[in-house]
Amino acid sequence: MSEIKNIVFDLGGVIIDLDRASSVKCFKEIGVNTIEEMLDAYEQKGIFLELENGMVDTETFRVQLGLMIGREITEEEVRYGWLGFVQAVPQYKLDYIQSLRKKYNVYILSNTNPVIMEWARTPAFSDAGLPVTAYCDKFYASYEMKVTKPNPKIFEMMIQDSGMVPSETLFVDDGKRNVDTARTLGFVAYQPLNKEDWRMPIERILKGDA
Repeated sequence: MSEIKNIVFDLGGVIIDLDRASSVKCFKEIGVNTIEEMLDAYEQKGIFLELENGMVDTETFRVQLGLMIGREITEEEVRYGWLGFVQAVPQYKLDYIQSLRKKYNVYILSNTNPVIMEWARTPAFSDAGLPVTAYCDKFYASYEMKVTKPNPKIFEMMIQDSGMVPSETLFVDDGKRNVDTARTLGFVAYQPLNKEDWRMPIERILKGDA
């Protein structure tokens, strides 16, 4: 194995502890009764996917979701539903990532949307009062790149932009299909469980013990 020089983290399910059931509950409370068919921890469906791959903006999403349920939905209700996904942002994970940045280039590649990122790019993101962008060299968001994981294109765009070499890069993602794509492209990969403390497994990989 080549020496690791870069680490790419997923956001939801790796850095953020996710609770899909909570988000489903929040969207159902505002009247989106078909939410379970569209909301997924790894890749969304329907208009939810269109928001994450940049095909629609937040306002269009709000309007179309309102048409689906037969009443106008407010921006606050949209935020309420999406942020229901976020159970916790463990500071110990963020502190560990900061320590990794002393030796490695650290990136985040996430299937995410402007609603989540409007919150994540503020000091409210972490207990330390820092936005998510303070914890990486660059953040790659699916809705800004117009493509979602596990499509190889989003990986190829990140590789080209950053100059990273996949064989020198550890990819950490809780989605099996995302990890499979990364490995096909030559990345070293680790798939933690949602809410897992993945510090020791990553240490072993970085030391070449895994």
